[in-house]
Amino acid sequence: MTANVSARGPRGVIARLAAAVLCLALVGATKPPAKAPGKTGSTPAAAAAMDTKADIALLVDYATGTTLFEKNAERSFPPASLTKMMTMAVTFREIAEGRLSLDGEFPISEHAWRTGGAPSHTSSMFAPINSKAKIVDLLQGVMIQSANDGAIAIAEGIAGTESAFADLMNRRAKEIGLENSNFTNPTGLPDPANRSTARDLAAIARHLITDYPDLYKFYSQREFTYNKIRQLNRNPLLAEGLGADGVKTGYIKESGYNIVGSAVQNGQRLIVVIGGAATEKERGEDARKLLDWGFRTFESVRLYGAGESIGEAMVFGGTANGVKVAAAKNVDILIPRGNRDKLRARVVYTGPIKAPIAKDQPIGKLVVTRNEQVIQEIPVAAAESIEVGTLRQRAVDGTRELLMGLLRR
Repeated sequence: MTANVSARGPRGVIARLAAAVLCLALVGATKPPAKAPGKTGSTPAAAAAMDTKADIALLVDYATGTTLFEKNAERSFPPASLTKMMTMAVTFREIAEGRLSLDGEFPISEHAWRTGGAPSHTSSMFAPINSKAKIVDLLQGVMIQSANDGAIAIAEGIAGTESAFADLMNRRAKEIGLENSNFTNPTGLPDPANRSTARDLAAIARHLITDYPDLYKFYSQREFTYNKIRQLNRNPLLAEGLGADGVKTGYIKESGYNIVGSAVQNGQRLIVVIGGAATEKERGEDARKLLDWGFRTFESVRLYGAGESIGEAMVFGGTANGVKVAAAKNVDILIPRGNRDKLRARVVYTGPIKAPIAKDQPIGKLVVTRNEQVIQEIPVAAAESIEVGTLRQRAVDGTRELLMGLLRR
């Protein structure tokens, strides 16, 4: 079944028109059509007018996961201190699940002090050797100052050693869907086997923002003082007036200057990744340029609200001939401004659906395309329950299916 939907006019008009067309088109659908060409969440054509100096770049819409711009987004590279986002992903879960408390303390071992503290001449919160630091302070040290001593102290406090903590990082990475990352330490200090991609790093940022909003907010803090030493947040985007509230910078000689940033304007959040920039200035300029371009170029269109009826799927042997279908979440699509008329939607399912049907029973998926390119796929479910029909109703449905089968030959 394929139903094209015009995307002109206000959102309410879009939704009503789409629902009506899909409702008519769904009746009688018996098998899913071939998938439209293109990759879900792929880069819109508008990105052709954009480029960066850095070799690696990615811009993603947070709400939909749509890729707005990409350049070598799957290329593996040393993430440097961007690694610490994964360190926070593990730590945040420990806190959320009650195994750690922000008021708890971890010791600063000699290893943490020498490898990531004052003697290391790397990013540090200058925690004294053999002291104890509150977990809330260690989080701020890592998130604001990129403190290597703080990251090692957290790793040792949770897992005993850096390598054991790295095992937790890799296990968690798989759980949240990372496909091309391997972490060997909690800091991102040079190690040839410590690798990631822009795509995976954006996914970590999205995970932190979605699952741990109360802890993520530390990334927006402009400064932090520890051991009487005041340090500013290393993220240059926070001062650019873009609505940035995170996330992390990184640099080692092997990878160049890197950043993962996120910003919100008018309720729309974008995530940007820059990797391999030649200078600190170039890194900031590329990230700022991509975010500004994304906010200016794209608009969000709501096709359906959560629970809003999209149409009806055909029912066999039930008290009704059709069951209303809906998405569990808002169907928001990000498209280049002025391209609403190129938006199309269809519901794909295998049917008719045999009764009984329970409310919220999975039915199929809503496939949204622009210029025949799939940009979003959303599961749809039954919006109501349908009981088994009478013997007469089932006989009528059986006859109808037989006739339809003959017509399809």
